[in-house]
Amino acid sequence: MAHNSWRVRGGCRLQGDLHPAGSKNAALPELAACLLAESSCSLSNVPEIRDVEAMKDILSGMGCRVLSEGGSILIDSANASPDRLDHRLCRNIRASILLAAPMAARFGVVELPPPGGDVIGRRRLDTHFLVLEKLGASVEYRRDRIRISAPGGLSGTSMQLDEPSVTATENAIMAAAVSTGETRIYNAACEPNVQDLAAMLIGMGADIQGAGTNLVTVKGRGGLLGGASHTVCPDHIEIGSFIGLAVCCRGSVRIPGVPESIIQPIMTGLGKLGVEVDFIDGSLVVPADQPLEVRPDISGDIPVIYDGPWPGFSPDLTSTAVVTATQARGTSLIFEKMFESRLFFTDKLAAMGARLILCDPHRVVVSGPCRLHGTEVVSPDIRAGMALLTAALCAEGDTVIHNVNQIERGYQHIVERLARLGAHIEAC
Repeated sequence: MAHNSWRVRGGCRLQGDLHPAGSKNAALPELAACLLAESSCSLSNVPEIRDVEAMKDILSGMGCRVLSEGGSILIDSANASPDRLDHRLCRNIRASILLAAPMAARFGVVELPPPGGDVIGRRRLDTHFLVLEKLGASVEYRRDRIRISAPGGLSGTSMQLDEPSVTATENAIMAAAVSTGETRIYNAACEPNVQDLAAMLIGMGADIQGAGTNLVTVKGRGGLLGGASHTVCPDHIEIGSFIGLAVCCRGSVRIPGVPESIIQPIMTGLGKLGVEVDFIDGSLVVPADQPLEVRPDISGDIPVIYDGPWPGFSPDLTSTAVVTATQARGTSLIFEKMFESRLFFTDKLAAMGARLILCDPHRVVVSGPCRLHGTEVVSPDIRAGMALLTAALCAEGDTVIHNVNQIERGYQHIVERLARLGAHIEAC
C-alpha cells in the first residue's frame, strides 16, 4: 500500500555527501522536445520523480516508444499521434503546457486541457499563446480545452514576451527551432533550465544564439530536428533547498558537481541570513554549526529577501528562505513577488513555533532564532513541502507530514538520500 505521510524525527545533525539530481525543470521540457526529432533521443541524469513519470506516461500514451532505466530515458516519437493525447494525465502536471509548441509544430494542430500543477497562486498562460500566435498559429481557449492550430506551419518573427516566463520561453525556443526563418525573442527567461534546453536543441541540429540572455535568436530549420544524446543539468532549486536544509540541521554537507555559476544567485537570498558556503574542487561545501545571523542593510534596516528572474533569487527557494530565517538571529522580510499563495504555508510553521507575521499574500516577517517543535502538517506544494521537511528535521520531537507525494513530485528518492546523512524519516 502506498503511503502518503511521513513521520520525521527532529533534532538530527545531518552530515555527509548529498549528490544533486538532474533538474526537474530542465528534464520536463526536454522530454517534450523529443517530439521535434526525426529519430530517437536519449536523455541521462533524468530525475526519478513523479512529474517525470507523468510526462513519460503522456508521451507513451501518444504512441512514443519510451524506454527507461534508472536516470536514462530513450524516446522515439516516430509513431506519436495527437489524437492519443491523454487529457486526464495532462491535467495532473503543469509541464503538460510544454507540449503545446512541439505538438503544434509537428502535427499542425493540438488540443490540450488546462494544465495542472501546484496551487500557489495565479499562473497565467497568456504568454505561451501570444508566442505561438506570433509564429503564425491560431489559439482557441476555452475553460476545458485549448486548441492550437498551425496547418500552414510556423514562421519566424520578432517578439517581445510580456513577461520573462520560463516555460513560455521554452515553448518559444522549441517552436522557433523548427519554424521557417529567423525568430528573435526579447525579454526571454535566462534560467539554467532554459539554457539546458537550448543546449539539447543545438545538439539536435537547431541554430540558437543567446540562451542565458534576455535576447535569444533562433534560425528555424523549417522541419524536424535530428536525434541527440543529452545529459540533464543539475537541479539548482534542489541544490538551494539542500543548502537551507544543511544549515538548519547544523551539519557539514558536501554537494558534488555543482556548477559554480549557480551559487551567487542562490546566495543572493540565503546570504542575507548569514549562510556561508565554500566551493572546493567542483563541490559546494556547507560548513557545520554556522552562527546564522541576519545581515541588516548598510543603514541598519531590516533586509528584504525577494525573488526575481534569473540571475535573481529563485521564487522556488523563497519557502526554504523562510524556514532558514527562523533559525537565524535577527529579523528579516521575505518578499515573494510572483505567486500570491506561495507563503500561505507559513501558518504551519507558526504551529511549529516560528515567530512570524504574514503581512499579506506576498510578504512575511520572520524573527529568529526560533526553537521549532514537532507537530502534524500537510504539504501544500513541492517547495513548501521541502521547506516543511527541513523545519521538521531541525525541530524538537517528531513531526508528521501528510500529502508527501507533493514533495516526491520534485525531489528524487529524498527519504533514502537524506537517510544517508543521518535523517530519520519513515512512512506512516
